[in-house]
Amino acid sequence: MLTASDCANAKPGAKPYKLADAYGLFLLVHPNGGKYWRLKYRRPGTRTEAGLAFGTYPTISLAKAVVADRKLTHF
Repeated sequence: MLTASDCANAKPGAKPYKLADAYGLFLLVHPNGGKYWRLKYRRPGTRTEAGLAFGTYPTISLAKAVVADRKLTHF
């Protein structure tokens, strides 16, 4: 489970990397220092994989991202 301190302490690396939470929510950390909330999910009818962007960290906090994720993945 991802914590607020994990998000705050995430440092950029040579390549983009993901810090995963649950149910497909993750924080994508780019080499330029940008941190972006993303959600990977499967569409109900076709089961094809899709993605959704929530915004950037710290503009969107972990708590807000989790609430948005749960609303979308657990109707």
